[in-house]
Amino acid sequence: MKRSTIGGILVALVLVVVGGLGWTSDARRDVPLMVNSANQFLASLTAEQRARATFAFDNDEERLYTHFIPPETFERRGVTIKEMSAAQKAAARNLLRSGLSQRGYMTVGEIMEAEGLLEMLEGPDRQFARDGEAYYVTVFGSPSNSGSWGWRWEGHHLSLHYTIVNGNVTVSAPTFLSASPSEVPSGPRRGMRPLKAQEDAGRALLGSLTPAQRRVAIFAEEAPTNILAGPVRGQTNLAPKVEPLSPAGIAATALEPVQRELLMDIVDAYASVMSPDIAALRMAKIEQGGTENITFAWAGGTLRGEVSYFRVQGPSFLIEFDHTQRDPNHVHSAWRDFEGDFGRDLIGEHMQQQDH
Repeated sequence: MKRSTIGGILVALVLVVVGGLGWTSDARRDVPLMVNSANQFLASLTAEQRARATFAFDNDEERLYTHFIPPETFERRGVTIKEMSAAQKAAARNLLRSGLSQRGYMTVGEIMEAEGLLEMLEGPDRQFARDGEAYYVTVFGSPSNSGSWGWRWEGHHLSLHYTIVNGNVTVSAPTFLSASPSEVPSGPRRGMRPLKAQEDAGRALLGSLTPAQRRVAIFAEEAPTNILAGPVRGQTNLAPKVEPLSPAGIAATALEPVQRELLMDIVDAYASVMSPDIAALRMAKIEQGGTENITFAWAGGTLRGEVSYFRVQGPSFLIEFDHTQRDPNHVHSAWRDFEGDFGRDLIGEHMQQQDH
């Protein structure tokens, strides 16, 4: 989705923002769609599958249990795509579509497809099994247009979380989008890049910087070996609240108008993965925090094919993109909300209102 499209949606929907992030029910289209899709998915399951696929909404031990590493190193619960019938797979994919734009749905599909291709590329000596259908679908609470509930779609290199609070707010963080290979080197899918839009947007801004601006934006000659705000395996089952990273890089106020557009193109590349309503919600929150307060930081090589890392950070959010493990064909990427991951802030506000 182009920024102009998101901008039009944003102008229309920001008018119904109440108290910062409270949306009137008739302004939201994604929640009823998710409710119908989730209920149809659950109805398609057997009783045994449904028992594995559903948890109470307040079961934080499970709802906050997340990672994007292989199943062999992180036990997951839910029902996998692999074990579903054709009808169940169709229902699951309809649920997935309900939270994503068309471009986002294609991005997620390519991430899962890359997992299957990785099995062939690594060959029989691979460390882990690779399966493009080893993705788990889980629903928390009872899907309804007025209650609080959520759902998750997760497996290797992919972790999507949606939280609906009081029927009229959708949170879609954390979002982990990763890929290996990040560019398919051979075969019928040669050249496929699941995160092409995200990487190219970052490189476009870097390429626009003057030498003086680059000296400010590039904070390290060597890239981190992974994203810095990812889940911490082995530390806790509950995903820790993400905190802003140390100030680094170049601020939006130090960019020319055209460069600021390129900076917002990076944000758009991530926001527009989500459905139009969710994308507009994300952008509204960013606008409220002030786009002038966003920074862009780079580390590592500056040419395609070199190990590199960049991040975009604002008052309310963090985007990271990293060519991880010193392998320029393996990327990890994330969108985090400092207050909104898993809907923690909105759930807290809702509970206080209920108590009051």
